[in-house]
Formats: sequence, C-alpha cells, structure tokens
Amino acid sequence: MSTTTVTVTGMTCGHCVSSVREEIGQIPGVTGVNVDLASGRVDIDSTTDIDHTAIAAAVDEAGYQLAD
Repeated sequence: MSTTTVTVTGMTCGHCVSSVREEIGQIPGVTGVNVDLASGRVDIDSTTDIDHTAIAAAVDEAGYQLAD
C-alpha cells in the first residue's frame, strides 16, 4: 500500500472535488482518493506507486492543474 499526496489548484466547490476524485480514481492501482477542498490537498491511496504524469493527466482531464 502506498499513499501519494499532491496539491490541485482551481477547485472551488464540491463538484470540483467530485471531478478530481473520479478522474484520479480511474488510474490503475488507485484504491482511494481523499480531497480537501480548502487546501487543495489530495491524498491518493494505491496498491503500487502511481506515476506522477498519470496523476497530472487525470487532474488535467478533470479541468484542474497540479500545483508546482
């Protein structure tokens, strides 16, 4: 089990959170996604290490960006 933490910018509401959670949740190996709207923090639980580019692509697909 592995946990990866990233920060997502641009989220403003519960729908934003749902979109990010849904897209990241589709990455193979992801078992859970916890999003904190106020801080933009996203904790991703997975069975293996998740490639950062896969996370960035999922966040982009949801319409948001990873913080630098």
